[in-house]
Amino acid sequence: MVETKIGLSSGVEIQRYESYKDSGVSWLDEIPKHWELKRFKHLFKEKKITHNVDLKCGSISFGKVVYKDDEKIPVSTKKSYQVLNKGEFLINPLNLNYDLKSLRIGLSDKDVVVSSGYIIVQNISELSKDYFKWLLHIFDVAYMKTLGSGVRQTLSFTHIANSELVFPPLPEQTAIAQFLDDKTTKIDQAIAIKQQQIALLKERKQIFIHKAVTRGLNDNVALKDSGVEWIGEIPEHWEVISKMKYISSMKGRQGWQGLKANEYTYEGPYVLSSAHFNNYIIDWTKCPRVSLQRYLMDENIQLREDDILLMKDGANMGKLAFVNSLPGLACLNSHLLLFRPLVVNKEITYYPKYLFFHMMCDEFQDYVRINGTGATFLGISQESMGNYPISLPPLSEQKEIAQYIETASAKIETAISLKEREISKLQEYKSSLINSVVTGKIRVC
Repeated sequence: MVETKIGLSSGVEIQRYESYKDSGVSWLDEIPKHWELKRFKHLFKEKKITHNVDLKCGSISFGKVVYKDDEKIPVSTKKSYQVLNKGEFLINPLNLNYDLKSLRIGLSDKDVVVSSGYIIVQNISELSKDYFKWLLHIFDVAYMKTLGSGVRQTLSFTHIANSELVFPPLPEQTAIAQFLDDKTTKIDQAIAIKQQQIALLKERKQIFIHKAVTRGLNDNVALKDSGVEWIGEIPEHWEVISKMKYISSMKGRQGWQGLKANEYTYEGPYVLSSAHFNNYIIDWTKCPRVSLQRYLMDENIQLREDDILLMKDGANMGKLAFVNSLPGLACLNSHLLLFRPLVVNKEITYYPKYLFFHMMCDEFQDYVRINGTGATFLGISQESMGNYPISLPPLSEQKEIAQYIETASAKIETAISLKEREISKLQEYKSSLINSVVTGKIRVC
């Protein structure tokens, strides 16, 4: 039979095998006719638990065994950990329904101790571990997450013992593993280059935003000393506001605390928290709802267009969002501060988008970090935030600067989006390549 060639998106032509058979396994589909099927328990056994407190602690993270911070793990806990040796497979069988994205099987390249909740398996048949590293990756993604029991969908070795795995001849296993190691390394390198390009674009964006909100758009403008050490020189006609509270109201949730599960509704005003915005953009579709009565309990947290939102505590302290538009009535949940310009002589004290861009800069973010307090849960108070000193150009210039930043940022964001789409395509190609090669849909040896 003449071998059929198929083209991949990378431009590389790879052959199919001469003949195939139905595997009878849904996630494998058809496989090369000369490949075998073997049950998991005929290839691997569950390792008996042993202990060694002298080894470093480890865990699995997206299909790779990594070191954990020993200092954060009590000795009493470490004593219960089990030994995982290099060349053994680690399986995270816990809470499958809580996390369907993480890769839960990895071939260990180090000697560590891991939680006794993990499953460690050793091969009991001659096989290429590097091939099965890739095959078990597909097994995990395509099938294993459908197994398990209990509210938290947890696995035991028994759940996977009778699962059928494809078993090519050993020389083919070795060749396939070498091919995938080589190709995926090259794909990962291409992805890393594009990620670096994205980082440089974001840095470039940050630099021109910083320059615009601290020096303006005129490179030849005369400068003066601001009188504030960390602000430095500013354009001569700009004003220094000693405390932000003189130009902005700052509001947070006061009238009600701790929404209960039965207080959420399917309709009504949106309730926004920092989990509902990323890269400064709010995703209203993810926001829960509350009753109108609940919304009306505290006017301090009722949102308007052009409001600036700041995460005031926790790991994401300093995280920002801008309310460009509202899908309806909306309010804040806890941990957020709302910034809104004061009105003096019928004129707002600042142009909201200008202040938003200023708050993206290192000076503001450093102030938030430096003035955060708390032993275990860092946060910045509304009072500290109100004491932030800021330099401001005239209102008309603020608007001009903000519009310039928006236009220039849009071009960079378009370039970033293009790079992100390229990365997504590479990741899709990598996933398709692994699946096709490891299950014999295409031939590489």
